[in-house]
Amino acid sequence: MKFVSFYYGGEENVGILIDDYVMPINEITLLNNKKISSMLELIETMNKELMHQLDKAVTDLQYRRIPLNSIKLLAPIPNPKRNIFCLGKNYAEHAREIEATKISDTGIPEYPVYFTKTANPAIADGDNIVFSDAVTGQVDYEAELAIIIGKKGTNIKPEEAEDHIFGYTIINDISARDLQVKHKQWFKAKSLDTFCPMGPVIADKREIPFPVDLKIQSRINGELRQDSKTGKMIFSIPHIVSDLSQGLTLIPGDIISTGTPSGVGMGYKPPRFLTEGDIVECYVEKIGKLTNRVGIV
Repeated sequence: MKFVSFYYGGEENVGILIDDYVMPINEITLLNNKKISSMLELIETMNKELMHQLDKAVTDLQYRRIPLNSIKLLAPIPNPKRNIFCLGKNYAEHAREIEATKISDTGIPEYPVYFTKTANPAIADGDNIVFSDAVTGQVDYEAELAIIIGKKGTNIKPEEAEDHIFGYTIINDISARDLQVKHKQWFKAKSLDTFCPMGPVIADKREIPFPVDLKIQSRINGELRQDSKTGKMIFSIPHIVSDLSQGLTLIPGDIISTGTPSGVGMGYKPPRFLTEGDIVECYVEKIGKLTNRVGIV
C-alpha cells in the first residue's frame, strides 16, 4: 500500500494511491468513526486493525477515488516533528569518491556517520529546488532511501527493527558543497530552504520485505548519474535503526535518510553541480520517482 499527502478542494489530506487515483482516508468509515487527516496522524494511529480496514477499503468500490491529475501532491510528511536523521558515507563507493574533498575525513567509516537536516517544509514531487547564487554556487543532489518510523522505541535490537518501521520514501539530500567546506560541518549546507525534496509516496513496509535491496538511481536532465542497490549500504537498515536508538528514543513519524551511492555531482572531475533549469529525478524501486526542477534567484 502506498500513502500520499495531498491538497484538494482547499484542504490538505492523506490518502491511498491506487493506480492513477487517490482514495482519501478521511472518507473511509474507520473504527469508532475516527477521522484521519494527516500522515503523522495516520502513522501514530496505525495498528493491525486499522491496516486491515484500509486493505478492505482498497477493494471496496463504495469509496471515492480522485484522479491523481486532479490533486496537488505534497511531501508525504511536509513538516516532520523533528529534523531528518541522516547518514553520511553509507555506501563504500560514495565514501571513496568524496575522500579527496575537504568535506569529510578519508576512508570507509567504522561506525554510522549521523547528521541532521531541517525540512520546514519538505518539498514535494514536482516542486522547485530554489536557491540564491549569492549564497551558494555548488549545489548537489543525493538520491536516498528514507525510513519512516512507526513505533516508539529505545535501545531497539537489530532483529526488532522492522517492527518499528512504518514504511519508506525517497529523499533528495540537496547539499551546498561550498558551505560544507566553509562551515566545517554539514547542517547549514543541507538545510537551506527547499533542500529536502521528499516523496512521492510512503510505501508501507509490507511492500518492501527484509532484507531491503532496492535499485536506487538519480538522473539529471535524463542522464543517469547514480545507479546502485540499497543492499550495498555499509550499515544495513536493522543496524541503523538499532544503533541510532541506543539511548535516543525514536518516535512515530521520525525520518531516517540512509545515505547516497556514488555518482553525485561533486564526485565528477570536474564537478557537475546543479544549474538553472536542471531536472533532477531520484528513483527507488517499489517506491517511485521524485522529480524536481532547479531554480536560481
